[in-house]
Amino acid sequence: MRILVVEDDHALAEVIAEGLRDQGMAVDLAHDGLTAGAKLDLTTHDVVVLDRDLPGLHGDTLCQMITERANRPMVLMLTAASAPGDRVSGLTLGADDYLAKPFHFPELILRIQALARRKPDARPRTLQAAGVALDPVRRTAVRDGRQLNLSVKEFAVLQALLRASPGFLSTEDLLEQVWDENADPFTNTVTVTVSRLRRKLGNPSIIATTPGVGYRIA
Repeated sequence: MRILVVEDDHALAEVIAEGLRDQGMAVDLAHDGLTAGAKLDLTTHDVVVLDRDLPGLHGDTLCQMITERANRPMVLMLTAASAPGDRVSGLTLGADDYLAKPFHFPELILRIQALARRKPDARPRTLQAAGVALDPVRRTAVRDGRQLNLSVKEFAVLQALLRASPGFLSTEDLLEQVWDENADPFTNTVTVTVSRLRRKLGNPSIIATTPGVGYRIA
């Protein structure tokens, strides 16, 4: 799951990003509306966490622009404007959810996960293939009834592969979906993470690799 956090308070943006990354999400940051618009043009995001009072391009304007996009991300407005009228106006602009500051971080995570599930192209909550069942909300994964003890990145790679199944994901696809814009495109971190995931999934191996194409759940 890839998230764009648009927040002009740099310290708060970093705290939010770090917390979401701890949940296995790939997180990009923008501190003004114009930068956010440019990043949305370059990368596909599942959810945008959007502050309203932004420099450069106001959050309200950016929200309206997002709603006009094809295959648009879901929008969660996260703002200090917490009066009922503010919530109504934010939702009228096209936001899919609205959370006032200060907020409880676990609630933010649950709301983002709920929005991702509501996307028109989203898969069912429990992802299943080849004897593996993964629940992104409960953060559980099992194979043939056996609980899998996965790291955050291993879990996120497995989730991405299950969502794409039976299709392939290239190394670049996994870097984009599981890591973020700061990932080194020449790193071997995807190969290493997939190798560890294969060992934890056990035999017979269910992750197939096709050179020059990528990985898929066989």
